[in-house]
Formats: sequence, C-alpha cells, structure tokens
Amino acid sequence: MALEKTPGSLAALADQCVQCGLCLPACPTYALDASETESPRGRIALAKALAEGRAAATPALRAPLDHCLGCLACERVCPAQVRYGELLVRTRALLGPAPGRPRRLLGLLKRPALLRPLRRACGRLARAAPARRLARRLPEAWRAALALLPAGAATAAAEPCQPSPRPAVALFPGCVASVEDAEAQRALLALLRAAGIEAAVLPAFCCGALDAHGGEAAAAAAAARRVRQAWEASGAGQLLTATPGCLGTLRQALPGVAVGDAWELLDAHAGRLRFRPLPVRAALHLPCTQANVARSGEAMRRLLARVPGLELLPLDLPHCCGAAGSHLLEFPARAARLREPALRRLAALAPARLLSSNIGCRLHLAAGLAAEGRALPTQHPLTLLAQQLLPETDGAAP
Repeated sequence: MALEKTPGSLAALADQCVQCGLCLPACPTYALDASETESPRGRIALAKALAEGRAAATPALRAPLDHCLGCLACERVCPAQVRYGELLVRTRALLGPAPGRPRRLLGLLKRPALLRPLRRACGRLARAAPARRLARRLPEAWRAALALLPAGAATAAAEPCQPSPRPAVALFPGCVASVEDAEAQRALLALLRAAGIEAAVLPAFCCGALDAHGGEAAAAAAAARRVRQAWEASGAGQLLTATPGCLGTLRQALPGVAVGDAWELLDAHAGRLRFRPLPVRAALHLPCTQANVARSGEAMRRLLARVPGLELLPLDLPHCCGAAGSHLLEFPARAARLREPALRRLAALAPARLLSSNIGCRLHLAAGLAAEGRALPTQHPLTLLAQQLLPETDGAAP
C-alpha cells in the first residue's frame, strides 16, 4: 500500500486525539525535554496545523517531529486509540526527508550486498590508529555508525532453505539484520526445524521502515511492493522476522497476512523443544517494537524460562533506550541521553550477559557500555535458545 500524502486524511487522523494528556508519561522525548511540542499530543497538533495549511514546515516546527522515536508507547496507552504510528509516517511523508538526514549512510545500510563487505572493512579500520584519526573527521552520523560496530568480520547470512512445495512459514531477513543478526536468523531456522515447522528464507533487502520513518514515501512504497512480490513467491502461510523492528512495516505492506516475530509461534510448539541447562544471570531487554507492536514479550519469557538454570533479570526501563531505527545515527547525542537509564539499570543488575531481540538496541546499549569501559556480552534471545537446544526432541514437555 503506497503511503498517502493527502492532507485531509492526515487531519482526520489528528482529529482522533482528544488531547487528554494520558500519553505524556509514556513519551520518552517528553520526559527528556519537558516540552509540549516534544509530546505525542503536541506533535499531533503540529501535524494537524501542517495538514490544514495553518503552519509552514520551518526547521523549528519540524524538529520535534524529526525527534520522535516512533516507539508507539503513546499508542499503546491512548484511550481514544489514536493511530499515532500511521499519523507520524504520513506527516513525515508530507514534510519530506529532513535536510540533515544521512541519506548516503542509510542507503548503504539498506543494501546487505554492500553492507557486508563494508562491515568487514570497518572492523579492520577500527583497529588501525590512522583510520581512527581519520574517522574523527567524518560527519556525525558516520562516526556514530562506526562507534556502534564492534571490531570483527560480519557473520554470513542465513542461507535460503530448500523448502517443501508450500512451507509453513517464511523468514524475512531484512537489511541491517541480515548482516548483524544473521546468527539469530540461523538460530530461528534451527528452532523451527526442531519444532517440526517447514521454513523458507526470503531475499535480504530493506522492508521500507527506514524510508517510511524518514519521509521517503516513494522509496517506502517501492520497498512495500518488493515485500509483496517476495512474499507471493514464497508460497508460505505465515511471515516471520527475527527482529521486531521490521514488523509494523511488514504488516502495512501485507494486510491480511499473518506477520509475526516468531515468539508466539515457537511458544505454541514449545512442547517439542528441550534445552540444556545454562546457569547464568542474563538481563532481558524488551525493545519497544516487541512491547508495543509485536506484544510478544510474555511468549519470549515463557520460552526462555524453559532453559534450566537461566536467571532472567528484567531490564525494566521507563522509556525507549534511544536506538529507534535511524534515530541513533541522526541524533546520537539525544540517543545517548535516552540510553542513560538503561546503563544505570545494567550496572545495578550486574548480569553476565544482555539479551535483546532488536539489533539496533543491542548495538546501541553495547556501545554505551563500551564507552564506560564495561564490556558485557550481548545476544539475541533466539541465539541463546538455539545454542542450548537439545539435538533430539521427544515431543513431550520437559
């Protein structure tokens, strides 16, 4: 479905808001800035003024709209059921891309075929002193991107399966996730096989989320068409993703299709999965997209609880950690301030590892820990489960 830029429809979405203010405590940017324009209802008022031609897209007006993380915590608590996520995407389409948006960098991130060799080169550069000095001269967004990437080569992507004529599910690898979260994607395929579920793997490309949230409406529409073509070619009955960051955009592209982040499906077949003991304390971070879009946190906790000896320490945070798609690259200083509560909480918990299902959140939190001199292994929960998976299952719950 192409992104609409009709002012009338945008104004109608804005009119759903009753300005009650119940969203304010849930909004991370309102907590950060204590400014009405940095709140959901403030942004809705700005969007309506733009749609009705009562305001112009000046830098001062668009800044709060660009700052929004799109975490959708406001949408989850809204008593009027305002479709804030849709309103945000349409408003940014009306505005167009921000002048300072790092379009070349994001263009690289959206292309796994380019990102994978670039990732390996960045790992080598990170270890060379002259390259580190050169990196300090790069634009802010590029420096932020380099700071996120740990040294070392990127892992190989999940290989396309040889599925049955009609596989039960298809895995959408995404763009950055297909490179940085390839291990988690292979883990998901292993868990699906153990549960007796046939799976196919779609080609790796961007779902359009980076474009949609950046005001690149035409590119987002083209990505949605590509998603539909890949889905139709798969012959599967359900679409899965190992990272919840793509979920909302995939659902927009495939209305009426069962699109999920795998946890509910694996939880429904948990009786076929058995795990080795793992006596370790692990902090569990629940990304905003998993909490507010997938809403699969309980299924994930139930599955992790099946690993004997694993002690889960909830990383309960008041708001988004600040990663939020491309936000950590476009506004690194704001993203770092939003990350501070998570770093303080991790220091108090003192876990042996950090689990999070969103690659952006994991990289963002790991970079913050590294800057403080506190190394902590980070891992996708699916990777942990696959590593502890017993090779044989008997169909009975342990």
